[in-house]
Amino acid sequence: MTTPLVATTVPIADAPDLLAVGGAPGGTVWRSERRALAGVGQALRIELPGGLADRQGVRQVADMLCDIDRRDEVGRPGTGPVAFTALPFDPSAPGHLVVASTTWGRDDLGSWVTVVGPEGSSPDLPPEIHDGARPPDHFSLVPSLSHDKWEAMIDEAVGRIRAGALEKVVLARRIDVDANRPFLSADILGRLAALYPSCMVFDVEGFIGASPELLIGRRGRSVESHPLAGTVARSGDSAADDALVAALFASAKERWEHHLVVDTLATSLERFCESLEVPGDPTVLGLRNVSHLATFIAGRLAADRATGRVPTALEIAAEIHPTPAVGGTPTKAAIAHLQAVEGFDRGRYAGPVGWVDANGDGAFALGIRSAVLDGSRASMYAGVGVVADSDPRAELAETQLKLQALLAAIVRP
Repeated sequence: MTTPLVATTVPIADAPDLLAVGGAPGGTVWRSERRALAGVGQALRIELPGGLADRQGVRQVADMLCDIDRRDEVGRPGTGPVAFTALPFDPSAPGHLVVASTTWGRDDLGSWVTVVGPEGSSPDLPPEIHDGARPPDHFSLVPSLSHDKWEAMIDEAVGRIRAGALEKVVLARRIDVDANRPFLSADILGRLAALYPSCMVFDVEGFIGASPELLIGRRGRSVESHPLAGTVARSGDSAADDALVAALFASAKERWEHHLVVDTLATSLERFCESLEVPGDPTVLGLRNVSHLATFIAGRLAADRATGRVPTALEIAAEIHPTPAVGGTPTKAAIAHLQAVEGFDRGRYAGPVGWVDANGDGAFALGIRSAVLDGSRASMYAGVGVVADSDPRAELAETQLKLQALLAAIVRP
């Protein structure tokens, strides 16, 4: 007989350094501008053998979280039992979620700690950060494909799009970095947070990154998404950047790529909402090295008429992933094409990464600008959206820009 779990949440004066907690061995962290959560230990592991494609399995996650007895003195999103996850890009691939035995949280209203375990469990101590360990200082980089082969792959995709087989396909590159010593996650997380303060910084079981793209966020009946598509470099010179952004807005190719993403995502979200606001024109999201066309979508979820139930953040993510921002359109044909030509299994790259609590609130980013850490090896990923007017050399240059996000944090000679 399984011992019942109890989740006890209490306010605390201040949370520990959550990036350091998440970057320690066995730690997990999610940090956005609104909220930060970091967990250690494992009170419960929830398997999704059928992946996000198994809608019944996804819905049972909510039931398992609700089965945990909650004693919550804070009562905000991210309190009570929280399940962290980084799920595979392939919706049918197996995945899992983990409820940490101790989770620290912080938002604009204060800090808290949640302990999940048998009755009377005590919180874990924040883990010790690497004591005396030195980060690597020698690196070698190996791409999954040479530049010529990758450009040829783009050229082939453009041909298929012009022939009518696809409208858009997102193709990715992988760069493997071998170092002379194991990478230190806490160091990398700190640099990512400093370099990209507006991004969602995460580390889930060695899958680490700083994503600018919110797939779905839910708080009560409020839902939001922030899709990105269309990219231009940033130079650091304000006049030059203004010109680059103007060209981005004027580009029929970039606007079409963005339209495909927003239109498909809005259509998917409408099924869940009693109201949905989708701006007619995009804005620009400026990051350290690139600018993206961005559209902020917000809505109010509809409750089930019979039960009053509102879908959880995880359930919505399962329905809308993969969006054309990371897969393409038509979805099935685009995914089949990218899986046939990329030359590697994406794993968690471009999949949903985030958290969901027992109330169904949560947030999931797209796992882009990301890497997988495995001792002294890091595998980094970056993708581009290919449409009929794509130029192979320009798309290669875009991947190089995007890879800078992780290179600047990981490779420190």
